[in-house]
Amino acid sequence: MLIWLDKDMTWLAPREGRPGRPPIFSNAAIQFCLSVKVLFKLPLRQTAGMVASLLHLAGLDWPVPDYSTLCRRQKTLTVQIPYRRADGPLNLLVDSTGIKFLGDGEWQARKHGVQGRRQWRKVHLAMDTATSDIRAVEFTPSRDGDSPVLPELLDQIPKDEKVGTVTADGAYDTRRCHTAIIERDAVPIIPIRRNGRPWKEDCPAARVRNETLRTTRHYGRAFWKRWTGYHTRSRIEAKMRCLKAFGERIAARDPDRQTAEIHIRIALMNRFNALGTAEIVRVA
Repeated sequence: MLIWLDKDMTWLAPREGRPGRPPIFSNAAIQFCLSVKVLFKLPLRQTAGMVASLLHLAGLDWPVPDYSTLCRRQKTLTVQIPYRRADGPLNLLVDSTGIKFLGDGEWQARKHGVQGRRQWRKVHLAMDTATSDIRAVEFTPSRDGDSPVLPELLDQIPKDEKVGTVTADGAYDTRRCHTAIIERDAVPIIPIRRNGRPWKEDCPAARVRNETLRTTRHYGRAFWKRWTGYHTRSRIEAKMRCLKAFGERIAARDPDRQTAEIHIRIALMNRFNALGTAEIVRVA
């Protein structure tokens, strides 16, 4: 395993001239330490020790934040998520999954029964089909549905970036989702629910959705899915498995710290994806 440390990295926080005690460590230093914590599934005390060992091996005489500093800064940390932009319009795959932060594991609950309360959160992701990078993420309580979060995911995409298609499952077959997609001049690839009815064609979203309904009724759902490339949505489901490879549960209990932990997982996934993606060059 190789770990690169940039010696020109801004490890200490710059002076901002604000009243009060200034922070000692920069956001980049805090994110690096928390990334080590998430990557190796370490408690905060062991994380500080491992970061100190890594800095010593790299020959860097930098101070290391203690566990209380990491815990405090994690609540307000704005995680920088790297991503790549491909040529052409952005095609998104959208889905959500649940992740546990309190309660027994699956095997314990099945063998001995649920001993106490179990609590979950929902992670909503939007993935770029060209680069397989996560471009938008939302972290909500388990009681929230999938469709109300889609407009917030699209708001995370820069306004100057063209969105081509948005592919999602039937849970997103709502007027709010179709309207949010059409407002970005994108094409929704969302299967109509089994009991779906035509909408009153009083807006562009309804007209596009009704055209999908007529197509599926005339040609069948299987043909529509092959024709639109809907089956590529399985890639976002595989990405959910990558998210849970860092752990089936999240360690933090506070919602803000949980959000930071999920964002750090996404940042690591995008970084690994950029390092591990093969470059394909066409040979004449």
